[in-house]
Amino acid sequence: MAVDYAVIVVYLAGMLAMGWWGMRRAKSKSEFLVAGRRLGPWMYSGTMAAIVLGGASTIGGVGLGYKYGLSGAWMVLTIGLGLLALSVFFSARIARLKVYTVSEMLDLRYGGRAGMISGLVMWAYTLMLAVTSTIAYATIFDVLFDIDRTVSIVLGGAIVVAYSTLGGMWSITLTDMVQFVVKTVGVLLLLLPIAVVKAGGFAEMKAQLPTEYFAPLGIGGETIFTYVLIYTFGMLIGQDIWQRVFTARSDRTARWGGTAAGTYCLVYAIAGAMIGTAAKVLYPKLDNPDDAFAMIVKDELPMGVRGLVLAAALAAVMSTSSGALIACATVANNDIWSRLRGLTSRAAPEDGHDEVKGNRAFILAMGVAVIAIAIVLNDVVEALTVAYNLLVGGLLVPILGGLLWKRGTVQGALAAVGVGGVAVIGLMAAYGILANEPVYYGLLASLAVYVTVSLLTRPTDAAVLAHWRERLAGRGSDDDAPATATATATPGQDAQAR
Repeated sequence: MAVDYAVIVVYLAGMLAMGWWGMRRAKSKSEFLVAGRRLGPWMYSGTMAAIVLGGASTIGGVGLGYKYGLSGAWMVLTIGLGLLALSVFFSARIARLKVYTVSEMLDLRYGGRAGMISGLVMWAYTLMLAVTSTIAYATIFDVLFDIDRTVSIVLGGAIVVAYSTLGGMWSITLTDMVQFVVKTVGVLLLLLPIAVVKAGGFAEMKAQLPTEYFAPLGIGGETIFTYVLIYTFGMLIGQDIWQRVFTARSDRTARWGGTAAGTYCLVYAIAGAMIGTAAKVLYPKLDNPDDAFAMIVKDELPMGVRGLVLAAALAAVMSTSSGALIACATVANNDIWSRLRGLTSRAAPEDGHDEVKGNRAFILAMGVAVIAIAIVLNDVVEALTVAYNLLVGGLLVPILGGLLWKRGTVQGALAAVGVGGVAVIGLMAAYGILANEPVYYGLLASLAVYVTVSLLTRPTDAAVLAHWRERLAGRGSDDDAPATATATATPGQDAQAR
């Protein structure tokens, strides 16, 4: 294992070096949080693919392939479809807004009163996403070094927190590009063909396994529909995804770079399911399907290659973990803490260096909290399900409604968030956290309340909508201004600032 250890150590040292280099570039709030909105198509598509394809897509995707065969690809396929939909239909408009968070977008669209409650929901979602990604380090480091779960979480989490805190989005972008390359080589170019060959080839796999392992819908129509609701729609509204959209240097970059990343996700989904299917032939009686990835890497790959593929799994986890961490910290600072401090549009702008220090402090604080929660939390599937149900049930309708329906009002948006969130929580208590009904009925309740309350209340002020259309057209920016100035400024005040 000495060669494998060397590969991993070099990889981890490289991540820290990227963090140090990114610190030299992150001199302003815009540079720190959204990489100066300067990413070109190649870097944008690579980093976007890196963040959406995390440990769940890699280790979990192989596990679903082990359990269901090729139809186990559906979870990651719906992630790719969501990214394609976001890129084709919404990314250009989102990028032109020049904001930092989803809640700032809601404040712009509805007039400055929707941000706090939506920020709390988004913060809970990004926090749990970061926690579940951090827990995955335990599986990888156990295969590598056979060390204690807590030590694994602290080691992996500390490295991500270190490079994210040092350089913010620039560090995360640079590390994600390395992680994207490592994942592509490790999973697609090495593990996939080796696994299929070890299993005797595709023909032998078909001969060894039941026919349902090769049925496109073998995982079940209801499961696929639930994946669409949670993951496809989740891709449309998550702060971790939007914050990457904000890094694009142009509309074209956001649209075509995201389309390339979404297409890559579809390929990655099929590859993971195929690897899991091969693992079923090689290890037909595993107690836990999620062990399939570790088993096939540990037993079937040659020295050196094993280290690279484990580095690929580590890269998948780190990219999602770092993206969720900076999203969580951005929401906590810009949407919650700044509002609690009572900042207004009349507050004096803070020095850019102080803005960077403040956001850096929040990443560090959120990172420590994520590691602590990851150590004590056991059922990560339930925690992540709660987060996704709240996200989709509470925020999908007001966000897409704001983008697509000009008659939507702030009262309708707030009612949709409240009713959708409460409905999801109540239904999870009644049906069970892992049931499908909470997100189904919660989403329907949110939609019904949004439309009804919006139609029964006064339309959004014409000046607010005019300002919103200006921002959608790319006129006006909040870069390096206090976050709450964006949230509460009136159109007249914004025009005076420009």
